[in-house]
Amino acid sequence: MKKPAIATGVGLGTAAFALIGVLVLFIAAVANGAAGHQEEQGAAGSQISMQGGQVSDIPPKMLALYRQAAPAACRGLDWSVLAAIGKVETDHARHPTMRSYAGAVGPMQFLPSTFKGYAYPVPPGGANPPSPWDATDAVYAAARMLCANGAKTGTSKGVYKAIYSYNHADWYVKKVLDQAKTYAAAQPSGPDSNTDVASNAIVKAAYTQLGLPYIWGGGTINGPTGGGFDCSGLTSYAVYQGTGHKVKLPRTSQEQRHVGTPVPREQMQPGDLIVFDKHNWGHVGVYAGGNRMIDAPRPGKSVEIISLAGYWEQYAWDIRRVA
Repeated sequence: MKKPAIATGVGLGTAAFALIGVLVLFIAAVANGAAGHQEEQGAAGSQISMQGGQVSDIPPKMLALYRQAAPAACRGLDWSVLAAIGKVETDHARHPTMRSYAGAVGPMQFLPSTFKGYAYPVPPGGANPPSPWDATDAVYAAARMLCANGAKTGTSKGVYKAIYSYNHADWYVKKVLDQAKTYAAAQPSGPDSNTDVASNAIVKAAYTQLGLPYIWGGGTINGPTGGGFDCSGLTSYAVYQGTGHKVKLPRTSQEQRHVGTPVPREQMQPGDLIVFDKHNWGHVGVYAGGNRMIDAPRPGKSVEIISLAGYWEQYAWDIRRVA
């Protein structure tokens, strides 16, 4: 199967390279079998900052997609590598045309012929039939392609080989890895590193949704709706996706207060639900360990990890173990 190609060295929408440089790099790319991806050299990605617990350079929807697709499509692939490729290719789908002169299209710059090899199964929220123009389809397809070319090993050698398969150029691999390191360093704190938390699938499922906006009534067991989650939509998703027997929670926080087994605070474990009496037991989140919770807090905010300091004293609460 023909590899997706890269319009190597051509800045999308920029004049970052002189014509001679473009020609030299294009010839090198063709010699390596690459002919479709594009590289972005604009100033938009020159500064990485933290804002509200997010990597502010990445749009919330794309940030959530990278975090969802990496573990779902390729265990061993860190989301930051996917994000770095999205940055280098189209600045996270910000490029005005998302087309290369070699025929690659969409946020992750696939040749349509190559995309077909990695488009299925259709990911949650993807287009049907899949399309390289659809962000969800494209990010999952990129994760599958990286996985098939070495990323599933989780080793630096395997990841290097996988990125090289995306664009047969060492400079490209270095650029992606450098960007991935920046994203990994700037990401919000993840679940605690101790064994109990690191192995808890409910916490991991909730963590993949960090950065998605709060949407009242948003979220199902299959993922975000309307672009995001509300608090009980997030817990419904995390519990369903994080339990082997696929536990389906009732939809509201008031109803979730009565599911599973009540747990004293001193026996609380990662993955337990915490329901707070905020406006008639109106808020619920997933305990992430270390006196922290992952939740979708309120309109204007995004799914985030918060400290529970002060919550225990300010509100009444119930802790429920559902798995």
